[in-house]
Amino acid sequence: MVNDVLEELHDSMEKVIDAFRKELAKVRTGRASLAVLEGIKVDYYGTPTPLNQVANLQVADARLITIKPWERNMLSAIEKSVIAANIGITPANDGELIRLPVPPLTEERRKEIVKGIKGDSEEYKVRVRNLRRDSNDLLKNLKKDGDISEDDQNRGLTKVQEMTDLFVKKIDECVTDKEKEILSF
Repeated sequence: MVNDVLEELHDSMEKVIDAFRKELAKVRTGRASLAVLEGIKVDYYGTPTPLNQVANLQVADARLITIKPWERNMLSAIEKSVIAANIGITPANDGELIRLPVPPLTEERRKEIVKGIKGDSEEYKVRVRNLRRDSNDLLKNLKKDGDISEDDQNRGLTKVQEMTDLFVKKIDECVTDKEKEILSF
């Protein structure tokens, strides 16, 4: 029973970490990354379609993303969608493909981004702690119902805390890595 609770907790915390990593991937670092284009939908014959399903996306170099539509008539729709997404990059349409020159970030903007990332990390730490609370409550209820012994409950509570500490540390490591990436470019 305790192992089931711990396994479920581990899986849930792993999902929180994955969600945080995906969130971090979307953050602009001054380097070209296709992650900034995730979630952009293009009007494809009346149907909102993900950008990567109507065009070839490519990082040409550290500061340039190119979008080559599979159909030339999609150029203006793609350009409008990129502008509407408000990703801080102005598209340049040359009739063949769309270039997205990634502007360098100012030192001030880099610090703002890092501050925002740290704020986001706190939200994810709260999610991890909420999972800890739920698991602790579950273990206490199992003990109260007589399904596990007090020793099993205490061991379970200790393992839950260790797991929580581990995943909070993983979040901090993600923040540190992203901070280095942003400030060093």
